[in-house]
Amino acid sequence: MRYLYIVLIVLLTVIVLSFKIQNFDSVTLTLWTSTITLPASVLVIGVYILGMLTGGFLISLVRSAFRGAAHRPT
Repeated sequence: MRYLYIVLIVLLTVIVLSFKIQNFDSVTLTLWTSTITLPASVLVIGVYILGMLTGGFLISLVRSAFRGAAHRPT
């Protein structure tokens, strides 16, 4: 099983590096008055990581709300 995990990690790393190499064009991100120019791959990976963090927070918030509602005395 350990070798399967190593193969999956190597495969995922190759896919991410391939994505990064192929998407090195610059994009400009504008939010209100600030602008930033960065490679498209960095933007996509950053948005993905931000989505993982906020999604994990949202799931934990919903779970704690359900647990609180289930344990409330009637």
